[in-house]
Amino acid sequence: MKCRMVEQGYKMGDCLTELPSREKERACQATLRQEDDTFHRVIEAAHLSRPEHYLSIYQSGCNHNCKKCHSWQFSQWVKGKWYSTDQIADLARKYERYVTYWEPRERATMWHATDLCRSCGCCVIKGQRSAFCPGVLDPQQVVLSPQGFGPARNIVAFTGGDIACRADFYAQATEKIKARCWKMWVLLETNGYGLTPENLDILAQAGLDAFWLDIKAYNEELYRKLCGTTNEWILKAPAEILKRDFTLEVLTLFIPGWVETDQIERIASLICRLDENVPFTILAFFPAFLMVDTPRPTLAQMLEAYNAVKEVGLRNVKLGNYSVFAQTDEDWDELLATVGQAGIG
Repeated sequence: MKCRMVEQGYKMGDCLTELPSREKERACQATLRQEDDTFHRVIEAAHLSRPEHYLSIYQSGCNHNCKKCHSWQFSQWVKGKWYSTDQIADLARKYERYVTYWEPRERATMWHATDLCRSCGCCVIKGQRSAFCPGVLDPQQVVLSPQGFGPARNIVAFTGGDIACRADFYAQATEKIKARCWKMWVLLETNGYGLTPENLDILAQAGLDAFWLDIKAYNEELYRKLCGTTNEWILKAPAEILKRDFTLEVLTLFIPGWVETDQIERIASLICRLDENVPFTILAFFPAFLMVDTPRPTLAQMLEAYNAVKEVGLRNVKLGNYSVFAQTDEDWDELLATVGQAGIG
């Protein structure tokens, strides 16, 4: 089968995925198949994730080959079990029975999760809230999952690997989830490579609700070195997403020596020109995959990036993976003094 991106006039991503035989195939061939009009996808895991507080479906295979990938064990190699779109919809239906907090569509994001709960579990274990508790939930709404405590929100997210270039798979999964559930929002965590106008139209028609768009760098040469492919149309995706009335949040990873304040500021400027209220997260890098020798960002670097993004004009900005860069009481005092609790994701 010809690459769907090539069919639309785009370039194929860096999507070769290793099979158990050690041979390589395009991710859409290795981890996606169609039988009697029903799609089947290789899924590594599916559970209530933290700190996102929603059902995450971890996919194998990806159209990027990122040096810093945190899901490389199953995004670059075929790993998991085959799930049909019917089985995925059944997972969502079963999960919905245990939802403890119902979000409106405009909050179908990761960004809003920490507005509800910091996942400390104090209200359940100790019977009292921590000093950093947002104070929104009743303790009965906080449940234990494989990754810790928190609410169960009415969102199902596709995460891990990414073959958004095969919009037909996500469209079919979304339609079946919507048909079998009462009020579940469908979120696609994506690098944006497959979000062409044609694919976005397919996803909009199917009823997909939201995108967590991970823009990995602004400079194309840097992006290619980091991810193996171009970001030419990824930078155009936010405008196309908002034009179709999807919910959008944007993430950028601060990687010392690679993606620093200058890159993050330019990405923020692009988003701000479209809508200053789009939620924006600056996530702290930690060593992984082919970048195990790359240092973690410091508190000073993260605060510099935060201030630059705020100066651009974005209103809703958070710093994520705070344990990476705030490890002492003095760090926390400075962090809170600069961004406040609302700025910690």
